[in-house]
Amino acid sequence: MQIALAPMEGLVDDILRDVLTTVGCVDWCVTEFIRISDRLLPPSSFHRLAPELEQGAVTRAGTQLRVQLLGSDPICLADNAALACSLGAPAIDLNFGCPAKTVNKSRGGAILLKEPDLLHSIVREVRKAVPEHIPVTAKMRLGFDSKDDAIDCARALVDGGAAHLVVHARTKVEGYKPPAHWEWVAKVQDVVNVPVFANGDIWSLEDWKRCREVSGVEDIMLGRGLVCRPDLARQIAAAKAGELVEPMSWEDLQPLLAEFWVQARRKMSPRYAPGRLKQWISLLTRNYPQAVTMFAELRRESDCERLDSLLGLDAQQPGFKAAV
Repeated sequence: MQIALAPMEGLVDDILRDVLTTVGCVDWCVTEFIRISDRLLPPSSFHRLAPELEQGAVTRAGTQLRVQLLGSDPICLADNAALACSLGAPAIDLNFGCPAKTVNKSRGGAILLKEPDLLHSIVREVRKAVPEHIPVTAKMRLGFDSKDDAIDCARALVDGGAAHLVVHARTKVEGYKPPAHWEWVAKVQDVVNVPVFANGDIWSLEDWKRCREVSGVEDIMLGRGLVCRPDLARQIAAAKAGELVEPMSWEDLQPLLAEFWVQARRKMSPRYAPGRLKQWISLLTRNYPQAVTMFAELRRESDCERLDSLLGLDAQQPGFKAAV
């Protein structure tokens, strides 16, 4: 079984990837999508969203980082994929699942699920452009507004050269509304000869057990479920091994929040850092009642030094350097 951390634009950046992977049992993670339109991007565009490329394409915990590209031009995607590999990307992932209207309007993400032939061309050209030892993978939904094309899309991606598929078990139109249709993951796995990862609505250990039973697949990708419950991958890995693990308590979580805030302060301007902290704490309210209280205390606070104090941090401590 492999457990992956999903790419989520505006949420799972390098800071949160670093913090979450330190908890353990995440086998690999993926960048936020790098949008490819009609040109070869400069290396700085890759390093901005994937600073881990400067440190061997791994997080501080040693978790592999894969680079995800989004676009619709097969040749341009191929050229940029080759550049990403030259910068150290150990794998190239292709995004055919993003449901954002702005992305779909510019012919990216889930809208391409209406064109299985184009999916095939994109993966084929990227596969040809990158070194043979570097995997090309794809993340898809079950379709745009219907599941009717899910099987054809999956076959097109694998026939084009995808080494594995991650299937977010909903259509674009369904967005993130429950339920995820895990039975369709099983249908996809039945028709392709590569590993299929189940993604969507895995919020707890019990959800994982049901997903495994319904989908029949071993590999999973965790998104919001891991953000809201940072030790979910560890719980799942322990259950798979027949071991017991004590769930992470709110007290156990405090060093992670502090580390997240210290990194946000160091890397982001004071204008934006508080919003990132509040974004994560608001998601933690799903599983931690104490996060509800903390969020109420912080939600209207924008002064970074006061937030330092509320989190019990000393901005003057050695190594604490805030962005300006």
